[in-house]
This record gives sequence, C-alpha cells and structure tokens, in this order.
Amino acid sequence: MSTQDRKPAKDKTPQSEREQRLAQALRANLRRRKAAARKDEAPGADGDG
Repeated sequence: MSTQDRKPAKDKTPQSEREQRLAQALRANLRRRKAAARKDEAPGADGDG
C-alpha cells in the first residue's frame, strides 16, 4: 500500500511537516502576544498620553 510510511531514510514525513507548520504558527502567535503584552505594559512609552 503506502511504502512512503515505511521508509526510515525519509526524514520529511507528513507528520513532521505538520509539526513544522504548527511550530511556525505557535512562534508567530507568541510574537504577537508578546508584542501586545509589551504595548499594554507601557501605555505612556508609546506616546499614548
């Protein structure tokens, strides 16, 4: 059937690609959250008031 699943030499499995995409999304999300937290932390430093 699916011989690709049984190849130990193949490093790029569909699961690892999925994990890579998840990790990339998590990093982007974390960056957004950190930026938002920094903005909330110092409202006067941005020239807000």
